[in-house]
Amino acid sequence: MNLPNKITVSRIFLIPIFMIVMYMGNSWGTYHLGEVELPVSHFVGALIFILASTTDWVDGYYARKLNLVTNLGKFLDPLADKLLVSAALIILVELGYAPSWIVIVIISREFAVTGLRLVLAGEGEVVAANMLGKIKTWTQIIAISALLLHNLPFEWIHIPFATIALWVALFFTIWSGWDYFYKNRYVLLNSK
Repeated sequence: MNLPNKITVSRIFLIPIFMIVMYMGNSWGTYHLGEVELPVSHFVGALIFILASTTDWVDGYYARKLNLVTNLGKFLDPLADKLLVSAALIILVELGYAPSWIVIVIISREFAVTGLRLVLAGEGEVVAANMLGKIKTWTQIIAISALLLHNLPFEWIHIPFATIALWVALFFTIWSGWDYFYKNRYVLLNSK
C-alpha cells in the first residue's frame, strides 16, 4: 500500500476516535465563550474532524505529485470521505444541530453515487471524483466543522454561518449527484 493510500486509511481510522470524543458530551467540561457554550469534547471532535478532512487534500496531493494514483486510491478516497461525513452528520442530527431531512438527502446522494460507482466498476470503469464532487465534499466539510464548533466565531456577531454553509453543502450535494448520474446515464440506460 502506497503513502497516499495509507493516509486515506488513516482518515478511516480517525472516524471511530472522532465519534467516541463527540459522545463524551460535557464530561470534559465546557468552554464559556461569551453567550456560547462549547463542550470541550465538541471542540476536540471538531479538531479531529478537520484533521481527518485535511488528509483528503494531502493524500490527493501526494498521489498526483509522486504519480501514485491507483484504482485502490480512487475507491478508498471517496469511501473515506463518505464515511467521515456521514458519521459527523448523523452525530449532528443526534445532538440536534442539523435537520434530519438535510442529512437524509446528503447521505442518500452518497449511497446513490456509491451504487452507481459499483455498477461502473462492474463495467470495468473506475471513475475518480470530478471538480464538482470535490466542491461538494469541501462545502460539506466546512458546514460540518462550523456546526461542530457551534457556529463560532460567527455566533459572536450573530451571523448564522453554519446554517448557511449547510444549505450551500446541500445545494452542491444535489447538483453534483445529478451531474454524476447525468454523465454516467449510459450505464443505467444500456442493458445487456
